[in-house]
Amino acid sequence: MYPAITQTDFNFSGQTGLYRGKVRDVYAIGTDLLVLIATDRISAFDVVLPRPIPFKGQVLSQLSAFFLQATAHRVPNWLLAAPDPNVCLGRRCRPIPVEMVVRAYLCGHAWRQYQAGHRKLCGVPLPDGLKENDPFPQPLITPTTKAHEGHDQDISADEIITRGLVSESDYRLMESYALTLFEYGSAHARSRGLILADTKYEFGWWNDQLLLMDEVHTPDSSRYFYLEGYQERQNSGLPQKQLSKEFVRQWLMEHQFMGRPGDVVPEMSDEWVETISRRYIELYEAVTGLTFVPRNDADPLLTIGQRVEQALAALPR
Repeated sequence: MYPAITQTDFNFSGQTGLYRGKVRDVYAIGTDLLVLIATDRISAFDVVLPRPIPFKGQVLSQLSAFFLQATAHRVPNWLLAAPDPNVCLGRRCRPIPVEMVVRAYLCGHAWRQYQAGHRKLCGVPLPDGLKENDPFPQPLITPTTKAHEGHDQDISADEIITRGLVSESDYRLMESYALTLFEYGSAHARSRGLILADTKYEFGWWNDQLLLMDEVHTPDSSRYFYLEGYQERQNSGLPQKQLSKEFVRQWLMEHQFMGRPGDVVPEMSDEWVETISRRYIELYEAVTGLTFVPRNDADPLLTIGQRVEQALAALPR
């Protein structure tokens, strides 16, 4: 049976800190490097669910490395190496507490707000007369604050600048970078028979340079539709066939869980856990065009530790 990676507890050479996110264990090395280990934890509505998903961390890490490497000549990013299927190693940036969410279709959070009668999201006007999963006239940037705990909060560009979270010129650069990345991601998705409906990007400072951070175009940060049959499903009022984590959120909502106080996470059966794992692998193969090769280490933590140490030793210091 696959030994799920639920948590790591390394002490790497030069390690100066460890932060556990919802999904990743993040190791600080010295003052200028980070090691991001994607575990098999899964979160929804800002809550870590009780059961890990086999190979989820590998999918997230390999997808992110795939897109970071593919877009590095368009937008500078933090990645230096991907020494293991679950690991990305790169520059330690000073994060900007804003997520740049780009939406090309009315779905997910935007649809829930629209359905509730709102016609403005993060200060951005939304057209009347749209149905769920309809395209916007052009991609919209609807930022959120990046919360250390609890839910991220919608915020407008004007408020970001007024509150001094980032200067206007730097915000416009983030905006330009986000749209550049989304344009690439959308074109790549269409070449694979998919639609990139929405996604998010995070940025930070490395010295005086603005860099793209974190994961890119993964199922945890993005929503994909299948291109084939999209218009027919819209015309018929049918749900879109998706590749994203939204199906997990939908399942939770059907079981009355949305991360609210008092909500109880429903029990996840073996069959449901296996279904989620298959969906993640399906997305990896659909998006990249590559065959997913599951790691088969008897002790994946031992392998990860050895590979990270070798990668750190090989970096010029």
